[in-house]
Amino acid sequence: MSNHVIYPGTFDPVTNGHIDIITRAAKMFDHLTIGVAASPSKNTMFSLEERVELLKAAVTDLSNVSVQGFSGLLVDFVEQQNGNVLIRGLRTTMDFEYEFGLTSMYRKLLPGLESIFLTPSEEFAFLSSTIVREVAIHGGDVSNFVPEIVAKALEEKNALNRYKKRAIQLAFY
Repeated sequence: MSNHVIYPGTFDPVTNGHIDIITRAAKMFDHLTIGVAASPSKNTMFSLEERVELLKAAVTDLSNVSVQGFSGLLVDFVEQQNGNVLIRGLRTTMDFEYEFGLTSMYRKLLPGLESIFLTPSEEFAFLSSTIVREVAIHGGDVSNFVPEIVAKALEEKNALNRYKKRAIQLAFY
């Protein structure tokens, strides 16, 4: 039986912790699809298109990995992709409790869908997209936490946001 493995997430932005999980999962399976969720309920820093492009650039050296954006329910995306296995990253016991609940729901909505949980390498256990965004927004150096292309994109995005904020301030002065 062939497995179609999907690693879903918002990836806003993709971190070295994500890349760690992707690289390890790519070694375990013949093909891995990264599903980048639109997540309209989240106030993402990068658009869906930007996140897809950043991920594609970050995994170019992994020939058995593809990247696709999607909106709507994850189980609908999995079904469209003929997927049957999800990869989920776990850092904390809180992640486990949350993912365990989701896994139960996924099984109800799409029987036969399996989930495999991977923990990050120790050096990335503390890392989250939220932490990276916060450090970057406040001008901190995130180059050790994200691929180089993502660090540049964060720098550019924050410079643009600072420029827009300053322009608005000047307009009301």
